[in-house]
Formats: sequence, structure tokens, C-alpha cells
Amino acid sequence: MSDCIFCKIANKEIGALVYEDDTVAAFNDLNPQAPVHVLIIPKKHIARISDVTNGEDAALMGHMMVVANKIAAERGIAEGGYRVVANCNEDAGQSVWHIHFHLLGGRQLGWPPG
Repeated sequence: MSDCIFCKIANKEIGALVYEDDTVAAFNDLNPQAPVHVLIIPKKHIARISDVTNGEDAALMGHMMVVANKIAAERGIAEGGYRVVANCNEDAGQSVWHIHFHLLGGRQLGWPPG
């Protein structure tokens, strides 16, 4: 989608990536909520989690979790612990209509989160 900010980031039109492979990109959140706050996105535009289908999309979501684990290890937060959050629709806090995981860590995270 030409007007999607995350598609523009994935296509390297704007911003800087901290991770990239053939199907996934990751970048630092502009408004970090923890010392480590990385957004992990599929390069394929999927608006919301509820749009994920079996097959290719399901495998892509699993790959995004593998990438989250890799980045957590690289950022030194895997041992202490980290959180992966995905919001679906307005009431859950989704504000950008492109699936993304928030990888958060580097400090004690409270519960409940919201």
C-alpha cells in the first residue's frame, strides 16, 4: 500500500531498519516504552491480526516470532525477559493498519499492561 507508513519503512523509503530478511523488517519505535522497543513487521501488507489466514500468512507470523527472539538475544534482553505485544483494532490500541509486533524489554515490565 503506497500510503502505509510501515510499508514505506519496509521498502527503505524512510527510516532505518535494525533487522531485515526477505519477509520481515524491524526498526526502533519512535516513542519507546522501554529501553528496548523494536517493531517487527511483515514486508507483506496485512492490516490486522484478524486478517491472517492459514498457510503463508500463518508461517509468516511464526517467522516474526523467531525474529523477535533473535533481536531479543542480540539486544541482551533474552535472559532477563521480554514482552511481545500485538494489538488488533482500535479498542486494543492499534493505530497503524499494518500488522506489527512490539518487542519490549530492558526493564521490569508491569502487569497488567493496560
